[in-house]
This record gives sequence, C-alpha cells and structure tokens, in this order.
Amino acid sequence: MNGASSADPVRFASPLLEADRTVRASQTLPLRTDEHVVAVRRVVREHALALKLSLVEQTKLVTAASELARNTIKYGGGGMVVAQELTDGVRHGLRLVFADDGPGIADIAQALRDGFTSGGGLGLGLGGAKRLVDEFDIDSRSGEGTAVAVVKWKK
Repeated sequence: MNGASSADPVRFASPLLEADRTVRASQTLPLRTDEHVVAVRRVVREHALALKLSLVEQTKLVTAASELARNTIKYGGGGMVVAQELTDGVRHGLRLVFADDGPGIADIAQALRDGFTSGGGLGLGLGGAKRLVDEFDIDSRSGEGTAVAVVKWKK
C-alpha cells in the first residue's frame, strides 16, 4: 500500500471474484513485511487443513500464496490478502485475493511467462503460482495497482 491509501481486493471487476459462490469464512491480512508473508503461509495452511486438502494440495496452495504475497510486497509496495473459504454447492475451496496499490503490471502476458522477471529473480512467481492452483485471475491497472485471485478446490 502506498502512503495512506488502502488496497481493496474487490475493486477490480473479475469473473473469478464475482462467481456464484458462497463465502463461508473470510479473513483479511496485511502484506508489508516478511513477517506478514510468514503469517499468510500459516493462515493458508490452517484453512487448507480445515478443508481437508491433501498434503500435496496444501503444499501447492501455500507455495502459491507465498509467491503472491512476496510479489505484493516487492512489486506492489505492500497491500493485503483476503482468504475466503468457499462453497459452490458441491465443492469446497479456498480463494485468496492479493491486492496492492502499486504501479501495476504493464504487460500481464509477459509477466506470466516463465523466465520473465523485473526484479532479478528466477521469473517463476506469477506463472508458477498460476500452475499451482485450480483458478487464477489477475487484474492490473497502471498507477492503480494489481489484484490477483486464486482458488484451490478440495479434490
């Protein structure tokens, strides 16, 4: 979050965010420091356990959450994540929405490609996170920030 403004994870219209699903529980966490990333990993693991995700699915979700949390801090200047336990009447899952008020992503397609990095990393963050979850959506606007939503469903 830049200055006194506050990232709003639902400010961008998104089919993933507006899908016909019931939110059973919701929790919002700040993302400004490495300690916040640790807290996000813990909370996501707790939700994954409550949903009875397999160990492999838990690991995938926590890894994706960690990457997206770090990106929110490093590239977006900080923000927040909203964790929501969902049901669509048949399945149960966890939606995570990461939001920041940063500069935005100029070329989302390029940012999702493996090997692309604007910060000297390995370039696996966004694309890798996308592969680890069941649903992935991103909306980024120049000068307004970025929102990334992911969903992992219990298999």
